[in-house]
Amino acid sequence: MSCATFIPPLHISPILPKLPYSSFYTHNNSPLFSLKFYSFYETMCTSNKLLIYYQIMLAVSITFSCFLGFSQGQLMFGFYSNSCPNAESIVSRVVSDKVRESPNNVPILLRLHFHDCYVQGCDASILIDNGPNAEKTAFGHQGVRGFDVIEAAKAQLESVCPGVVSCADIVAMAARDAVALANGPRYQVQTGRRDGIVSDKSLAEDMPDVNDSIQTLKAKFVSKGLNDKDLVVLSAAHTIGTTACFFMEKRLYSFFPNGGGSDPSINPAFLPELQATCPRNGDVNVRLPMDRGSEQTFDKHILQNIRTGFAVIASDASLYDDVMTRSVVDSYFGPLNPVLGPSFETDFVNSMIKMGSIDVKTGTEGQIRRVCRAFN
Repeated sequence: MSCATFIPPLHISPILPKLPYSSFYTHNNSPLFSLKFYSFYETMCTSNKLLIYYQIMLAVSITFSCFLGFSQGQLMFGFYSNSCPNAESIVSRVVSDKVRESPNNVPILLRLHFHDCYVQGCDASILIDNGPNAEKTAFGHQGVRGFDVIEAAKAQLESVCPGVVSCADIVAMAARDAVALANGPRYQVQTGRRDGIVSDKSLAEDMPDVNDSIQTLKAKFVSKGLNDKDLVVLSAAHTIGTTACFFMEKRLYSFFPNGGGSDPSINPAFLPELQATCPRNGDVNVRLPMDRGSEQTFDKHILQNIRTGFAVIASDASLYDDVMTRSVVDSYFGPLNPVLGPSFETDFVNSMIKMGSIDVKTGTEGQIRRVCRAFN
């Protein structure tokens, strides 16, 4: 009997309530009802009523065991409800304060969460300062920031719940709160992650790159258990934030193998604008919005830009080069959307929850750091 018999797939219900599992489990989280009942009634029961009773118990056991598996690597909603009941509100308050100080912290925290999860899973390994070989020094992590926000939240949490809330969970909660502050969807985050004990920049050598082909991007996402839709909607997080001219040079001035020309997929009306902002041999640190016309609001506007040749970075533009990813992009603009078509916000939440479960450490794995930049 498969879990699918009882549990709907995640994409059907992205914004999940806290579930009262406690009445079905013992103090050590062992199921009160288990498959052992099945063998028991098979050998001992002769009464039809007793047989039906145990069949019901078996169904309950499988259903709730599947629910625990569905909570993705032993993560759960409300993990800190008893051990640190104000954990999520403390993180939300810190993030809100930091975003008020600098709205750029919204895309910064989203990017930090992705970069953390992609390397060794969502374990806060990117936060560690352990010298020149620290993971955060990897080329693929250049420009990643937001460490101060996580440390500020951690300091407040340690003052009220020492040694309880992981840095990995703070990163995930901070990204969630950042999306909401940009008028994006509000959703719950599963928690229970523990912090990693390895930080090595060599492990970040395979980060997705702005100049990767669409096939390379798809392969990299598949290697992390993410599909074409995840690639599209997580890339669409670029709807908020900016990029540097450093990442535009190849697309604007040396797109072809012989080292010349610009990307022909750029709308001819948009190319002069990009080249004026990022001139050849100009200041590579100049920044420009990644979602022309809607860089301050979380929405699907960037996908329309991709469709019409107004994508800014090459990796976003490449989403329209592949028939599968193109169909995902187009699905959010069909004649039946948004009434009957897919919801971008719902799909984004699903992909964020899915990404947040990549190779998580739970139970006795890893540790709960006292400060996020150093191992205990």
